[in-house]
Amino acid sequence: MTRILIADGQHILRRGLRGLLETHPGWEVVAEAGDGYGAIDAAIRTVPDVAILDCALPRMNGLESARRIHHHLVGTELCLFSHVAEEAAVISALHAGVRGFILKSDAEEELLAAVDTVSRHHSYVSCAITRTMIGDYVAHMMEMPRLVMLTPREREVVQLVAEGMSNKQIGKKLALSIKTVECHRGAAMRKAGWSSTADLVRYAVRNHLVQA
Repeated sequence: MTRILIADGQHILRRGLRGLLETHPGWEVVAEAGDGYGAIDAAIRTVPDVAILDCALPRMNGLESARRIHHHLVGTELCLFSHVAEEAAVISALHAGVRGFILKSDAEEELLAAVDTVSRHHSYVSCAITRTMIGDYVAHMMEMPRLVMLTPREREVVQLVAEGMSNKQIGKKLALSIKTVECHRGAAMRKAGWSSTADLVRYAVRNHLVQA
């Protein structure tokens, strides 16, 4: 039996994915989550064989959620679901230990093939993503997107700022002082060379920390 976790911010989409996946013999959806924190909690609680995560999960994006799940559960294979096939997103996903990367525009058959492949501990990338993009992965390792330069806490703060939260709201959500939030925010801006919150938001959208 292959045990699957689905994490997507849209309830209707989760329901549709569950219905599709459970038509496959031997597959069972053991948990659903509507945001990144929920995905991590559900994964740790149920220890699925495969976790399917939307890249643009609210509260904590799919990439960061995948990275943390991989840290806690090395036996759980990860598959990211994205609207777009941008090189930065694919490279960051591979670097985070994700084995599968598929698009929301892909046919149902491709999703099923991806889950089947990663459940057998092999990599699967959407046919819509060019071989050139994947072939460039090694060459670009020395030029990783700035996303991987940030610490997990800095990425978390960046996402919440981009979602419109104030430093006070972020501090309350993450159980941090306002001064600590300001430090993480400032460190992220210095590392990435941002000069304004607008730069931060553009970065978050470009790297799929939030939905455009």
